[in-house]
Amino acid sequence: MPSHKSCKKRMKTSQAERMRNRGFRSRMSRVIKELRACTNRADADRKLKNAISIIDKAAQRNIIHKNKAANDKSKLTIFTSRLSE
Repeated sequence: MPSHKSCKKRMKTSQAERMRNRGFRSRMSRVIKELRACTNRADADRKLKNAISIIDKAAQRNIIHKNKAANDKSKLTIFTSRLSE
């Protein structure tokens, strides 16, 4: 256990940040899984727009690296473009 008052405060804030980041990261992975489960292009295009938005927000908040965000968006766009109408 921390002995300094500031360390106790930091423990609280870091726990809150951790929970917030975990929620955001799980939301991001859930959206990506839903998009990968799509079989038709119209449905996938709608979900792609939402997925890209969530991925960009995660990169902006430093939850994931910006290069990982770019890589994920690229792979999902390629996946969507290969689906049949």
